[in-house]
Amino acid sequence: MLLAFDVGNTNIVLGVFKDGKMITNWRLETDNNKSADEYGMIVGQLFQHEGLKPESVKDVIISTVVPSVLYTLQHLSMKYFNRKAIVIGPGIKTGLVVKYDNPKQVGSDRIVNAVAAHSKYGGPLIIIDFGTATTFCAVTAKAEYIGGSIAPGLKIASEALFEKTSKLPKVELEEPGHVICRNTINSMQSGLVYGHMGMVDYIVKKMKKELQDYSRDESQEVKVIATGGLATMIDSGIDCIDHVDKMLTLEGLEMIYEKNRKNRRTEIKGDKERRECDYEEQIY
Repeated sequence: MLLAFDVGNTNIVLGVFKDGKMITNWRLETDNNKSADEYGMIVGQLFQHEGLKPESVKDVIISTVVPSVLYTLQHLSMKYFNRKAIVIGPGIKTGLVVKYDNPKQVGSDRIVNAVAAHSKYGGPLIIIDFGTATTFCAVTAKAEYIGGSIAPGLKIASEALFEKTSKLPKVELEEPGHVICRNTINSMQSGLVYGHMGMVDYIVKKMKKELQDYSRDESQEVKVIATGGLATMIDSGIDCIDHVDKMLTLEGLEMIYEKNRKNRRTEIKGDKERRECDYEEQIY
């Protein structure tokens, strides 16, 4: 089995794959203060609940945008699964050509999403990830990652309204049903949710035009794929999203693992098996 970690600023999503198929997944809160042992106990309890055996895990792969959690999960992988985890970053084969000015600056989650989306839906395409930040990524039909946009996520915007104003309360992120609202809570929900929908609609429209200009082919249909916790809610109010794929990042991690597994060298020492990375040196 493969254990995959997708570490975001707010949540850690982890999934277990067997023979290329996801058999279960969980969502945990990202906590910089938790130790490897604390996370290890949580993961162990989740495995026990699902009837899974930790010794069945043959490899671990991690994508993280939180560097402080990476060492913790690497330690967890070695201590509880006896595996040196694959970490998404420079040197990992993905099949993408990254056209960013500095490819090392591209978040690993954006790379993983692009790999999965291009494999599943083809290109050209736009991937929107509704996480702590809302990210937009553009990928050509030739699997070229050409860049994108980053905007504050809905939760960040909501927290900023609460923290930076004297009288505005915390609100649930849900549609109020009207843009013109008659109380403060619904008015905030209207501005946050419908404002975000408007932003997404506008950015997608501009990105589609720039993608077509880049490829010099206006006849190509640009697909728009959304993922992340709030994708369904935003999709309900706009027409520009073609597919909502909640498990896109985890599936991308499994795809990248398959691209790299042949380069992992196995060494047997006594009755213990150690795995180590042996990647070609390249940028994504």
